[in-house]
Amino acid sequence: MESISIFDIFKIGVGPSSSHTLGPWNAALDFLKNIEVDNIDTIHVHLYGSLSKTGIGHATDKAVLLGLMGYLPKTIDTNSIDGILEKVKNDGFINIQNHKITFSLRNNIVFENSQHPLHPNTLIFRTLKNNTLQKEEIYASVGGGFIEKETSNPTSEMTYNLPYPIQTGNDLLNYTKKLNCSISNVVYKNELSIRKEAEIDANIELLITTIFDCIYTGCTTEGILPGGLNVNRRAKNICDRLLNQTPFSSKDELIALIKKTPKSFNAVNKWVSCFALAVNEQNAAMGRVVTSPTNGAAGVIPSVMMYYVFFCDYKGIEELKKFLFTAGEIGCLFKKGATISAAVGGCQAEIGVSSAMAAGALTELLGGSPAQCLMAAEIAMEHHLGLTCDPIKGLVQVPCIERNAMGAMKAITASNLALESDANKAIVNLDTAIKTMWDVSVDMNSKYKETSEGGLAINLPVINPSC
Repeated sequence: MESISIFDIFKIGVGPSSSHTLGPWNAALDFLKNIEVDNIDTIHVHLYGSLSKTGIGHATDKAVLLGLMGYLPKTIDTNSIDGILEKVKNDGFINIQNHKITFSLRNNIVFENSQHPLHPNTLIFRTLKNNTLQKEEIYASVGGGFIEKETSNPTSEMTYNLPYPIQTGNDLLNYTKKLNCSISNVVYKNELSIRKEAEIDANIELLITTIFDCIYTGCTTEGILPGGLNVNRRAKNICDRLLNQTPFSSKDELIALIKKTPKSFNAVNKWVSCFALAVNEQNAAMGRVVTSPTNGAAGVIPSVMMYYVFFCDYKGIEELKKFLFTAGEIGCLFKKGATISAAVGGCQAEIGVSSAMAAGALTELLGGSPAQCLMAAEIAMEHHLGLTCDPIKGLVQVPCIERNAMGAMKAITASNLALESDANKAIVNLDTAIKTMWDVSVDMNSKYKETSEGGLAINLPVINPSC
């Protein structure tokens, strides 16, 4: 049985993709641990399947290079990335443990025109000395920044011995009944078995700070997103219009202004959309986001959180802590029972899962029972089933950015429906929805699984879908 912490679901990383950027980056960092630099004069990285087909649009090659250079996605200055890459391009080598290793983005990262049997997102690292293979490691990027080695069990992140092991939604409900507590309380008890209360609080505060920073930056940055689609950032213009062009110069000032804005349905709808766009425009520009559960779906959780903070009866950070506990556990259920990788399950595995996470978490904060929380999550997923992943030109921009706004609004609607319902009379439960999502994933044509070979990605004749 997999045991996953919510801090494995919520990772701080760099966009645009958890499976195509963060996962390969983590794989490169892992590969670095066991190589002997004295026995290397070059490194080759081979990308297969979806990593190859949409890797350039998802910055996979850049992420692998940054990982091999030892940069951490959680701490790297994202404004320095272009300069780092340009220096490698000009120098023709990278430094690993104070050794110069010949490396070229063009020649040392190979986009293979084939699928690897391990996983749709497979990458192979090879070190060579005098053109002779010295070491090889095969990794799968399985979604949400998680990686697996071909030669090992799933990553060490999933080795916790939890007092309340949860594999299904029914397990979770049984614990809430047995302990007479909320979903977030069960999750908190499990987290306390992994790390101390102070560390949990610090991690939660860092997640929340990162989310607010990302929204603020997205709401104050304009221009065109990189990649060649010429997608204009919209969050800043929406924010400015909603504030009637009132100037602000800090996060605190923006927060104060939003709290004073009208709370009509149209205004709230636009703010939720603005928050989602702000996050995912940052994600598309290789900004820092919280993977929740993926980078491509990173805007749903923050925008629904902000909906609660600004337009509901928000009482303080303890409520956001509960929100993240409940949302994270629902994300864990989908990872265990289905997938959070669009290369495996299409966009239902990203936007669908994030919407379900947000719906369940919001329902708890609005006073819903544990059963209503899982009902809300089920409703949200039920109406994302079959959602394809068809990014134009392999970029996490169209339709990905807007899908976060749609996923957020569906989460709020699902929560409201569940709160007005008797969860005991629900026809479909969350476990059934998770199983159904997996069945759909298995049946879905591969061209709709993050390959840019179907859907919107090929139906715009003026844009070449191949990268």
